[in-house]
Amino acid sequence: MENKVYLMMNKPVGYVCSAVSDSHKTVYELLSPELQALVQSPKRGCRLHSVGRLDCDTSGLLLFTDDGYFSHDLTAPDCHVVKTYNITLKNPVSFNVQKEYSERVCAGLYLPEEEKGNAFTTKPGNLVWHDEFSCSLTISEGKFHQVRRMISVLGNEVAVLHRVKFGPYELPEDLKEGSYITFCKEEFLQP
Repeated sequence: MENKVYLMMNKPVGYVCSAVSDSHKTVYELLSPELQALVQSPKRGCRLHSVGRLDCDTSGLLLFTDDGYFSHDLTAPDCHVVKTYNITLKNPVSFNVQKEYSERVCAGLYLPEEEKGNAFTTKPGNLVWHDEFSCSLTISEGKFHQVRRMISVLGNEVAVLHRVKFGPYELPEDLKEGSYITFCKEEFLQP
């Protein structure tokens, strides 16, 4: 059995999580030629791919693998894998309103239908405040533009969105934007 590939990237803004794009740069352009070859013609049964997606305007932790089981275990809706995002808001939020935002997120938010996103009620999340403009949001699902839609329903707007955690995997603080490292998935498994 050949070794599988596991990568952790600090995705920059302006890149899409698609192998081909007419209008934006793709995250695959940031990979070495050897890894790009695994995207186009895999040696094994599964191509190298991103585990889930981050939209063009979102930065942070993005995982890649050619292990379909690993990818499924992190992205299948019934697995409820938690993801944490650092958010900078467009408008300041007072202490009293921060408490209200946190309570509403904890209860689950109804998100109305959008052009590319169906209406649904989110699972309970956790909102932790750092100051009047910044917070961290932890959710256990990942629907289309969910974090931005949640903040919009709360009455604010996301200025900067950066994913820092995906399941047991955390973005290393010293990993520069646009860079990636390999890792061994066993390092992160619970004993």
